[in-house]
Amino acid sequence: MSEDIEQFPLIDAIDHSILMHRDAHFDGKFAFMLDYYQKEGKGVQEEIDIKRIEELASLEEQLKENLTALYLSSSETEKIAHSREAYQKLKAILQTKKEKNIIPYLIADLILSEDENPSEIIQEICAQKEKMVTPLIDLLRSEQFYDPLFPGYGFAPFLAAQSLGQIGDKRAIISLFEALGTGDFFSDEQIIKALKAIGQPAKEFLLHVIHGKPITEDNEKAAIALISFKDDEEVANFAFDMLQQADIQKDPCLPTYLVLISAGLKDPIRRQAFKVMSKNEKLNRTLKEDMKAVLKEWEAL
Repeated sequence: MSEDIEQFPLIDAIDHSILMHRDAHFDGKFAFMLDYYQKEGKGVQEEIDIKRIEELASLEEQLKENLTALYLSSSETEKIAHSREAYQKLKAILQTKKEKNIIPYLIADLILSEDENPSEIIQEICAQKEKMVTPLIDLLRSEQFYDPLFPGYGFAPFLAAQSLGQIGDKRAIISLFEALGTGDFFSDEQIIKALKAIGQPAKEFLLHVIHGKPITEDNEKAAIALISFKDDEEVANFAFDMLQQADIQKDPCLPTYLVLISAGLKDPIRRQAFKVMSKNEKLNRTLKEDMKAVLKEWEAL
């Protein structure tokens, strides 16, 4: 490009995202992208406004030059190239005979599905049972598929988590746990559901982690996941026992999660002990309020 970039209108970080999103998913064509966004497809990004897509499309037409060439850096265009390469590989797999290449085929189909809940594909995956566990774990661990710029729009790892939960193989527990916190609230919810679906082995793993010392982010992650197990008496009792420890009460976050798990206490004696503890003047105000909320919940039952 012979002219200086300063001669062209300024664009911001969101505009860069729009151009990268267009080139990665929509063959570099604004028309395809606009049609997809107007239909509110699975890969629509909240921060991208249809009006701005239209404005950039108009700008490109006025300048009569591809905006990617004008504005994107070499690292950005390289990332787009990696995304397109991933698309090509996955589409090539889907062009093979499913029966002869069923495991890679199902993984590719899951990633490329435009359904927010591709239940039929997940059902096919789960029918293969243990054969799918390692490929699904690989997908769950794959950093690039957490990126909305890559095939699957960032949803593929969490569809893998959903599938692993339905298969119920304990080999997935550690990978599922490690994936907690890598996405948004919805993503974590899917992972926690998967751990709950695996059942006893997942529960035992989480109880082991939450009890670890020194207290780290892993204790908190385990506690968050164990909230879904709170109706299990062993889990609720375990959490309440931890909650009564003075050193645990000093942690800024963990006690709140332990209170939420303790809400599953069923033994009247243990519930009374919880009530007595909530009145302890040595407890910090936040913890006392959390415990009072649980007491109100019990009273409402």
